[in-house]
Amino acid sequence: MRQLLIAAVLVTGLSSIAAAQKPADVAGSWDTEAMLGPNDSVVATGVLIATSDTKGWTMTFSKSKPIPLRVLLEAGDSVVTEGGPYPSVSRPGETVTKLTIVAHVKGNQMTGTFEAHYDKSGTVRGKLAGTKKTK
Repeated sequence: MRQLLIAAVLVTGLSSIAAAQKPADVAGSWDTEAMLGPNDSVVATGVLIATSDTKGWTMTFSKSKPIPLRVLLEAGDSVVTEGGPYPSVSRPGETVTKLTIVAHVKGNQMTGTFEAHYDKSGTVRGKLAGTKKTK
């Protein structure tokens, strides 16, 4: 229910953005960093693969298999994705039951937030930053 409310708020707010980007503007390979704490300590790095539509998106953390991502919303400069479950790369023996990423894209830069729900130890919220790889 909470996710539906968040999505509804985002759709309402983002639908009024005049300069909407196209899915092809986001498509590509992005080097990402997940950060926590007041000093934005990097806790995981990965590669986000975005396609020109909502199918085939993945996140691959170092030493992990690609994690399929579902695109929940793409509007304006924002993309909301969800993935999981998958084995945690930062907490051995745990499973991330759901990973939600809210990303904002401007040119070749991505900023945003993530929320990871673990099967045993609760929820972690942090920041996400990314740079689009150039060919």
